[in-house]
Amino acid sequence: MTTALFTHPASLEHVTPDGHPERVERMLAIERALSAPAFDALDRRSAPPAARADLLRCHPAGYVDRVASAAPDQGWVALDGDTHVMAGSYEAGLRAAGGAIAAVDAVLDGDVTNAFCALRPPGHHAERATAMGFCLFGSVAIAAKHALEARGLSRVAVVDFDVHHGNGTQDLLWEEARATFISTHQSPLYPGTGMRNERGAHGQILNLPLPPGTDGTAYRAIFEERVLPALLQARPELILVSAGFDAHAADPLAQMALGTEDFAWIAERLCHVASDICAGRLVSVLEGGYDLTALSESVTAYVAVMMARGQERQGND
Repeated sequence: MTTALFTHPASLEHVTPDGHPERVERMLAIERALSAPAFDALDRRSAPPAARADLLRCHPAGYVDRVASAAPDQGWVALDGDTHVMAGSYEAGLRAAGGAIAAVDAVLDGDVTNAFCALRPPGHHAERATAMGFCLFGSVAIAAKHALEARGLSRVAVVDFDVHHGNGTQDLLWEEARATFISTHQSPLYPGTGMRNERGAHGQILNLPLPPGTDGTAYRAIFEERVLPALLQARPELILVSAGFDAHAADPLAQMALGTEDFAWIAERLCHVASDICAGRLVSVLEGGYDLTALSESVTAYVAVMMARGQERQGND
């Protein structure tokens, strides 16, 4: 088994208000899709909760405590205009971050070649002390810091192909010279960050804003011309991916025009470059994607490629 899938029932206990796009049904759609026989070979693992020390690598103690104490016993509390917490939200956030950490450990320990974390809430908008954009904790940034601080890696890279800029990941890794952050995203669009001149404290951030209507052909060209060369130049020992599927043409929250086949292509190219530079070590973490059919189809296409490339690598070792 060369691809791990991290999930946890706590993702279903983060129940957002009626009509909210980041809803339980997203996870149910993914779980149904990945229960098909084609995915029987996945190494299915339960996401553990992140430890407090893990969160503190990116978020101050006061912020962690505020999130932990904010949720009421009944109903919701809004942390910002579109980010809500209720009784199950804190554990869901812990499991989302903890699953990303556990996926890093599984890949670095050689248990699996790569891993996909199907967990919610998403994380890439959560800044150092600010919950926003449906996000509580910066799961991918926390996992990157774990790889550097706890596992002793010298270089990691984060690729974010969500249609919205990962302002939180950028904020959390702004000062981290050992972490390259590469983001493709629609602009203009929420949250309004991710301009090309946002380069990080050490020039280690590459933002690639794309206009509304960008289709698969144009996107693939940008990926080949800018994203992959940046990864090759960075030479990370591990690649983490903020895998948001809301650049799909059917998504209701943005206006890009990728198709399901484009997400399979992204997976193939990321697996290929990971095989070339870091022994295939790739951890993908779910972010956005709000049309349920497009989301489930895109996730399955993406994970199927991860499985095939992982098995191919196992056969070559």
